[in-house]
Amino acid sequence: MSVHDELTSVQRCLDDLIRSVGRLEKQLGGGGLEMRRVRADTNHLRESVALLRETAVAAAPQRRPDLVTISDTPYDPSLWVDTDDEGLGARDRRAP
Repeated sequence: MSVHDELTSVQRCLDDLIRSVGRLEKQLGGGGLEMRRVRADTNHLRESVALLRETAVAAAPQRRPDLVTISDTPYDPSLWVDTDDEGLGARDRRAP
């Protein structure tokens, strides 16, 4: 699965959790410390998943540039006329 699919799955599960916590809160009442903790934890999870989604979108892989094929055939020797060999100097002189 792609990251987008995984995040969508996590968001769906989190939505189900939030609905279940809401139903549980109606049955047990929302005044208890435990229920407030569960509600706070679900809200933190919602915020964390939203941040993760933003990060994943920003870090999405960029399109790779097209590859350029370089031939194995030798270059034309006329390309190298009047050039210096690196570290050796000009062709008609001695190296330092």
